Amino acid sequence: MEQLLNQFADPEAHATHLLTQLIDEIRPADAHDIDAARLQMSALSEILRSRAELRGALREAITRLAQTHRHIELYTVTGILPNSGFVSEILRCIGHKLLPEVLDRGLLRTVLRRMFDHESDRHWVRGIGDDAWLELVAAMRFDETPARETMPPAAAEILRSLRVLSYWIAACGVDPELLRLEPSLETYESPFVAQSIEMTAYIEATPKDWGKPPADDSDDRQLRVLLDQCQGVIERVRKTAARDGTSIRLTYGLQRLRQLLRRCEQLLDILAGVRSDASGVAAYPPIVTLSVQLICDECLRDNLRRHWRQNTELIALRVTDNASHHGDHYITDTPAEYWSMARSAMIGGCVIAFMACLKLALVETQLPPLTGAILFCLNYGLGFCLIHMVHGTVSTKQPAMTANTIAASIEEAGGKLRNIEAMTDLIARTCRSQIVAIVGNVCVAIPFSALIAWSLFKISGKPFASVEESLYLLAAQSPVHGGAIFYAAIAGVCLFISGLISGYYDNFAAYNRIPERILQLEWPKRVFGESRRRHFATYVGDNLGALAGNFLFGVLLGGTTLFGLLLGLPIDIRHVAFSSAFVGIAAVGLDFSTHVWAFVWAAVGVTLIGLVNLGVSFVLALDVALRSRQVSDPQWRTLGRSILEHLLRRPMDFFLPPRKSVS
Repeated sequence: MEQLLNQFADPEAHATHLLTQLIDEIRPADAHDIDAARLQMSALSEILRSRAELRGALREAITRLAQTHRHIELYTVTGILPNSGFVSEILRCIGHKLLPEVLDRGLLRTVLRRMFDHESDRHWVRGIGDDAWLELVAAMRFDETPARETMPPAAAEILRSLRVLSYWIAACGVDPELLRLEPSLETYESPFVAQSIEMTAYIEATPKDWGKPPADDSDDRQLRVLLDQCQGVIERVRKTAARDGTSIRLTYGLQRLRQLLRRCEQLLDILAGVRSDASGVAAYPPIVTLSVQLICDECLRDNLRRHWRQNTELIALRVTDNASHHGDHYITDTPAEYWSMARSAMIGGCVIAFMACLKLALVETQLPPLTGAILFCLNYGLGFCLIHMVHGTVSTKQPAMTANTIAASIEEAGGKLRNIEAMTDLIARTCRSQIVAIVGNVCVAIPFSALIAWSLFKISGKPFASVEESLYLLAAQSPVHGGAIFYAAIAGVCLFISGLISGYYDNFAAYNRIPERILQLEWPKRVFGESRRRHFATYVGDNLGALAGNFLFGVLLGGTTLFGLLLGLPIDIRHVAFSSAFVGIAAVGLDFSTHVWAFVWAAVGVTLIGLVNLGVSFVLALDVALRSRQVSDPQWRTLGRSILEHLLRRPMDFFLPPRKSVS
């Protein structure tokens, strides 16, 4: 490493090439081997501290690169969502994978790409921590360089970048969709436009006052106030959009605006540090923070997975905002709400018993696969919609909705679990709500489906399900036969997707103002009257998402088997409520005393199917809801310990409501 550092003293040496070699020396064989990278960084820092001539040569090379290369693209493009569309960016990434782009040698961004040319570099660069990088920067002793009376070229590049960022923020701030949700931007002076004016004044004043204590009219205090106001507008728009609906374009624009504002603040922090301390030491922390971020973003510039994830998170954010509000209805608090949930689940169990019997009747008709699949879809979809319309509850519909509510509550705490006890209580209430819903569905579906099967037998004189069919129904629910657990996981994925569909259509109804548009139609008023028209418009606005999610969930369940048949795959579904209903039907077709173990295994299977249905849908929904909100540092271990302690201290909270209402 010392031999390599000696080469920096050669005036003919290629600084970029030598810096790339230096990074190669630091880079560990395994990008995840943080200790090895940290050890190499410490060794380099120690050499620079002890050898003044080596650190001087390295410092001079880095300064020369900063002065002779353009910075703007690095600060204004790297790590910022592109202004192009999703498909265009995907095609760009694929094109650059197949045929690498030609790099502009005059860009500092190109130097950074060549130094950190491994996509995996982001792991060790971020993993070693800011302290290791600060130690390296401090070891180079930039304070040994004589202070300049005029503004350095690197600072001028930052000012030019700030001007570009400011223009983009102003342009995004007058977007028609933003103005629609925040009319005050047109009525009063927009902070997005005001910051651009203030930024121009700051950029013009900074070179004149360089080396002097900043005057009141040349510091960045007013500019930061305006940037904070821009952030406030974004949060207000976000809350309004969660209520009135949003579009993917607006969600994308708000996310890009946040990134532009954050980059402005980071560059202002660097300039403030340099201006407050002639040695530049005060600017080290913001420089290191931004540099590490830029390196990691450059490593992922053509990463298709990252681009896909960013955009799917934006889509998920659009649909989960609305789902989080509806999730409140699935979490009980008081005993009255708890028993109301139980009654609602019993209603759902009754309808599901009819749906299960109709499903078996359709199977008996031996229809062609496509016709049968369509009828299965209609049976499930219309049945689930009927359950919703009669105020029933399907237990497995809860997780996809309640997960969004939990994620929203974490987000309100600033992305961290600040109130662990409140979060634990919310999860306990969620658990007991889902347990009572499952019990309500199953305890009614089993006897009611058996009653229907017995009634049909008495009326027709023919068993609704033969002995062979009944044994098959029991075996299909058994965990040791037929892949019931795997099929239950498929149903859990369908539940998760239906939750996203519900959120999407709730947002669709709010954003497109469907109730108001219905009220503009004259023919419903003439046919049904004004009061019925208003009632229908309100009902559609409140329930479009739930109806669409329920119907399409039924389509997913009914079409899964056909999908597997078309692909030649053994794919099926297992839903806890239907599985329990099938057990009830089988009980009528069999002599219980001679098939005890078949019923025992079926009961075990129904229990496991319910757990898998709930677990898969809840985990997927919670994961998407958290990622869509950019929730950081979730502190899962702390939350897990809190849940365990609560379970040991007050286990009944997870199963039964408190005796008295929580005020």
